Amino acid sequence: MHGKICPQCCGEQREVTLDCPSDCPYLLQAREHATTHRANSQNERTGGRESEALFAEAEIPDVQITQQFLYEREELILGLSFALAKCARADRSLMDRDLIAAVSSLAKSYQTLVNSSLIYEPPTANLAHQTIAREIAREVETMVREFREAEQQPLGHTRLRDSDVLKALVFLLRLGLGRTSGRPKSRAFVDFLFAQFPERQSAIVGPEEAGSRIVIP
Repeated sequence: MHGKICPQCCGEQREVTLDCPSDCPYLLQAREHATTHRANSQNERTGGRESEALFAEAEIPDVQITQQFLYEREELILGLSFALAKCARADRSLMDRDLIAAVSSLAKSYQTLVNSSLIYEPPTANLAHQTIAREIAREVETMVREFREAEQQPLGHTRLRDSDVLKALVFLLRLGLGRTSGRPKSRAFVDFLFAQFPERQSAIVGPEEAGSRIVIP
């Protein structure tokens, strides 16, 4: 914070009342400790009981994601991750909880679409959050459309189903829940996306670029 702060205030107010810079060594140390703790936890799927309690309404537990799906749809997951990173870069005020809430809302909308062919937009808490969710949803939908167009060029048709988009969104939701500290100003998930996707022009991640960037939450 470019000034002196006692360890207790740092620990208690970090990412709560303090908007900590992403390169703060104490913040990075705290994140590393939290990651190690989650790795040793029995509840890894949603990032531990603390995140699960804080974001209980965001989780979508009844969607199964297999290793085969992650292998087959790695490019889709990377593309959607890039879309989230792009949104966060466009609006530097976005926090983890903004992305998590938006992805959760969009995933629930796709879940309704898959199960009943109805388009449903879950209500959000206030107008500001609704606007953020819509901006993120617009970017994600643009990526899905571009992905389908890119897939259709060599095949003459697209194999991407709405159920695939749903699973990819749920995977990213769980990844976000596993990364965030759950604090109001946490940007651990945002910083993770920035690290995975440095600024670039291309929005579609090709197979030669995909590598093995997917991190299992």
